[in-house]
Amino acid sequence: MSNHLTLICGAGGFIGAHLVRRLKAAGRRVRGVDLKLPPFAPSAADEFVQGDLRDPDLAARVVAGSSEVYQLAADMGGAGFVFTGDHDAEIMHNSAQINLNVLEACRRAGVGQVFYSSSACVYPRHHQHDPAAPTTAEDSVYPADPDSDYGWEKLFSERLYFAYARNHGLRVRVARFHNVFGPEGSWNDGREKAPAALCRKVAVAPRGGSIQIWGDGEQTRSFLAINECLEGVLRFMASDFCGPLNIGSAEMVSIDQLVRMIMEIADKPLTIEHIPGPLGVRGRTSDNRLIQARLGWAPSRPLREGLAATYTWIAAQVAAAGGAP
Repeated sequence: MSNHLTLICGAGGFIGAHLVRRLKAAGRRVRGVDLKLPPFAPSAADEFVQGDLRDPDLAARVVAGSSEVYQLAADMGGAGFVFTGDHDAEIMHNSAQINLNVLEACRRAGVGQVFYSSSACVYPRHHQHDPAAPTTAEDSVYPADPDSDYGWEKLFSERLYFAYARNHGLRVRVARFHNVFGPEGSWNDGREKAPAALCRKVAVAPRGGSIQIWGDGEQTRSFLAINECLEGVLRFMASDFCGPLNIGSAEMVSIDQLVRMIMEIADKPLTIEHIPGPLGVRGRTSDNRLIQARLGWAPSRPLREGLAATYTWIAAQVAAAGGAP
C-alpha cells in the first residue's frame, strides 16, 4: 500500500464512493469525507470522516497530510432538483463555500495535486438549442450563459481552481462530467438523474402500463457509465494537462430512445406519456476531440451496457422496497 494519502471529498456520494473503491483496489491509502456515509454499501476508505466541508476548520483537518485531493463534494441532483429554481441559493452557497474552503486548505497544506469535478452544465444554452447538433467543445464555454445557477457556480469554481493554480502553484485538474450513472446512485430521493429515474419508472410500472416523461421526449443527452468515468479521471490525473476537459460519452440519444432502451432491457413494453416538467437544454452530448488528443483515450463502451447493469441494480432495490420489478 502506498504511503501517500489520497483525500476524496464527497466520498459518500455516488461517484465518490466508486472512486474510493477504485483507488483502494489500486493500492492507495484513502481518506473519505462527506456529510453522509454511502447509502448502499460500506465505504472502502481507510478512514471516513463524517463532516461538513462548509466548515473551514473541518476542511483544513481532513486535507492535512494529503498528497492529492479529489474534490467531488457539491450540492447537486437531477433536473427535478437543479432546474426548478427552488434550490438555487443553497446550491450556489453550499458548493462555492465547499470549494473555497477545500482550495484554501490545499494551498496552506501544500497539497501536490487537486482534481475538481465540474459539469457539462457550464456550457451556454445558446449552443444547445438544437437537439441534433449541440456544441460542447471545451473552448465554447464563453461567452458564458449556463442554463442553471448550478452551472454558473460550477463555472465560477473552475475559474477559482485555475486562479489558485496561477497564483499559488497548485497542480489542478478540472474535468466536466457529462451525466454519470450506474449502480449505487440515487434512484428515488428526488435527486436522481434521468437514467436512474427512468429505470425506476420502468421497474415499478405494471406490464402493459404507462410511464410519464417530462417534455416531448425529443431532448437529447449522452450518459456516461461510472466505470468509464473513473477511468477517465485517473488517466486525466496521470497526464500533464490541467483542463478543462470533457469526461463523457459521445453516444447521444433522445430521452424517448433512452426509455425504449430501458424497456428492451427490462423486456417490458410500456406506453410513454409526455407531461410538463423541468428539462434543461434541448440537446447535449460530450465533444471528445480534446480528451482523445490529450489522453489518447475517450469513453467508448455502449450506453446499453451500462444501462443493463443499472437497471438490474435498481430493479433489485425496487423489489427490496416492496415494489414490482
